[in-house]
Amino acid sequence: MKVVVIGGGPGGYVAAIKAAMLGADVTIVEKKRVGGTCLNVGCIPTKALLACSDMLEGVREAKDYGVNVNGSIEADFQYMMKRKDKIVDQLVKGIEFLFDKKGAKLISGFGKLIDKNKVEVEKEDGSKEVIEADKIILATGSVPIVPPIFPYDGKKIITSDEALYLEEAPESLMILGGGVIGCEFGQFFSKIGTKVTIVEMADQLLPFEDKDVAKQLERSFKKDKIKMMTGQKIEKCEVQGDKVVAYLEGGKELEADAMLVSVGRKPYLDNLGLENVGINVERGKIVVNDKMETNVEGIYAIGDIVDTPFLAHVASKEGMVAAENALGKNKTVSYRAVPRCIYTSPEVAAVGITEKDADAKGIAYHVGKFDFRGLGKAQAMGHFQGFIKVLADAEDRIIGASIVGPHATDLLAELSLAVELGLTAEQVGDVIHPHPTLSEGIMEALHDVHKACVHSV
Repeated sequence: MKVVVIGGGPGGYVAAIKAAMLGADVTIVEKKRVGGTCLNVGCIPTKALLACSDMLEGVREAKDYGVNVNGSIEADFQYMMKRKDKIVDQLVKGIEFLFDKKGAKLISGFGKLIDKNKVEVEKEDGSKEVIEADKIILATGSVPIVPPIFPYDGKKIITSDEALYLEEAPESLMILGGGVIGCEFGQFFSKIGTKVTIVEMADQLLPFEDKDVAKQLERSFKKDKIKMMTGQKIEKCEVQGDKVVAYLEGGKELEADAMLVSVGRKPYLDNLGLENVGINVERGKIVVNDKMETNVEGIYAIGDIVDTPFLAHVASKEGMVAAENALGKNKTVSYRAVPRCIYTSPEVAAVGITEKDADAKGIAYHVGKFDFRGLGKAQAMGHFQGFIKVLADAEDRIIGASIVGPHATDLLAELSLAVELGLTAEQVGDVIHPHPTLSEGIMEALHDVHKACVHSV
């Protein structure tokens, strides 16, 4: 069985390795570097930079822990960028090593569908190669959205792609969009000394999360001296000399050294040859069934090019399922418990539905909540801002959860499992949780669903 995967991101490379493990003859085509957006200009490099700014903040707060640091404390932006690049390079090599060990062949070039069993690869030197395939998996990912009113030049008006390769940190930065990307970049640049302004059209940061979650992050951003302008819309933007000037509704003007546009991403389907085989596309996304297969038998699509959440872990799961089904299995993806993670300080993590989702859908629910402030471990760490919130339906099944606080993204796994398996607040709350840990807060929040929490008033 010959399988060709077009795209080497977190969906494509996982699909290729899985197919090879199942015995297929696998070729993966990638025009840039393996790892896709996530590894090269997304999840990993941003976390590497945030680790730097978190360390900087930790040193600045060292005196609160009885540690005296003498001398000046400064951010070395160039070194931070080099460190980020080194981490990315190591992980890229790791994926290439896995390809070699698992028996997946990597071809560098741009892949295009010729027919349902042929992929043409245009290489960097202009030469072309046609690869025969029994099954094809499309995983070409997404690119940043830049609305036409912004004169994007990659220098003064940039996307997250360029932000990760700046040679110097700007003295001031205007960020359009208060979602995940905008918040993570905003806090990083603010902590290393950039004057940051975030403009968000919705009435809160993280528009898809509950208001109490956003308020915790906004509180932290105020401490970091990040200016937040929510409920604001930019009508016009232009570069004037060495400044970017934005004109807001109501006549306000903003000026900064650079603007980061972070209003979302869109599927990358350009020149993929979908029309050559008649693959259905609706609203810019490839249509697939629950097996990740398109309307053309033997061709699958995964990740950001289909109508599912734009998240690396979703793409990876879809990649595994597509590979398994291409090799004759009968697998599906459950989207009941898709984790959502924001790596700010405090971290934000959520799974399942929010309170506003439940209210909009008319779902009856009970809320259990516990503040990190009430945990001995959080107090000992000196990081106790935030809370854990759990939603349980009328039958006590856990249907959603939000965590704002230290290590929120790691803590979410237990509640993701509970949502996926349909466990009740009583079942999970009855499990003995270790002490002293942050995970005790989950137990306390679950007890609070039934108003039976010992450590709250």
